[in-house]
Amino acid sequence: MSRRIFLILIFLLAGSSVFAHDVVLDLESMSATDSAFLYVRLGYKHILPLGLDHILFVLSLFLLSSDLKTVLWQSFAFTVAHSVTLGLAMYKVITISPKIVEPLIALSIAYVALENVFVSKLRPSRIGVVFLFGLVHGLGFAGALAGLGLPSNSYLTSLLAFNVGVELGQLTVILMAWFLIGKWFGKKPYYHKYIVTPLSLIIAAIALYWFIERVF
Repeated sequence: MSRRIFLILIFLLAGSSVFAHDVVLDLESMSATDSAFLYVRLGYKHILPLGLDHILFVLSLFLLSSDLKTVLWQSFAFTVAHSVTLGLAMYKVITISPKIVEPLIALSIAYVALENVFVSKLRPSRIGVVFLFGLVHGLGFAGALAGLGLPSNSYLTSLLAFNVGVELGQLTVILMAWFLIGKWFGKKPYYHKYIVTPLSLIIAAIALYWFIERVF
C-alpha cells in the first residue's frame, strides 16, 4: 500500500488533525477528481457519524413537519446558508472565534427544538430562521474543515466537495428519520403530543447542556 493511501485511510478512520498536514501535502499530488471524492467522504463523515450537533438540528427541522418535501426545502435553505459562510470563512473573508460560534450552534438547536414544542404547525418564518442558523452552522463547518486543511491545487473543488458531502449526510439523516418515524406516525393525531414534544424536549435539553458547557 502506498504512503498516500495509507495516510488517507488513517485520516478517514481517525479523523485527527495530527495527520492533516501530511495528508494535505499528499493530496497536492492527487488529481482534482480524486481529492474531490475524498472530501465528499470527509464532509459526509462530518455529519455521520461525527456531527451529533448537526444531526440533532436536522432532526429538529424534521420533527415539526414530517412531510418529506417540506423538510427537504428547509434542508435546502440550510445548505445554501452554510455554503455561504463556509466559503467566506475558508477564503478568510470572515473570521469568527469558535468560542462564539459553537455556543450559538447549540442555541440554534435548542431554539428550533423548543419551537417544535410550542408550535403545532410549521410557520412560513421557519425558512428564514433555518437560513439564519445555517449561516452560523457554516462557520462551524469551516472550523472543522480548517483543521483538516485543503490542497492548494484544488482548493475550490475540495471545498465544494466537502459541502456536497455535508449535504449528503443531512439528506441521509432526513431520509432515515422519515422511514423510521414520518412514514408511520407523521399523519397520526397523537404525533405532536407523543412524538414531537418528547423528542424535541430531549434535544433541547442536550443543546442547552452543550451551550453551558461551551460557554463555561
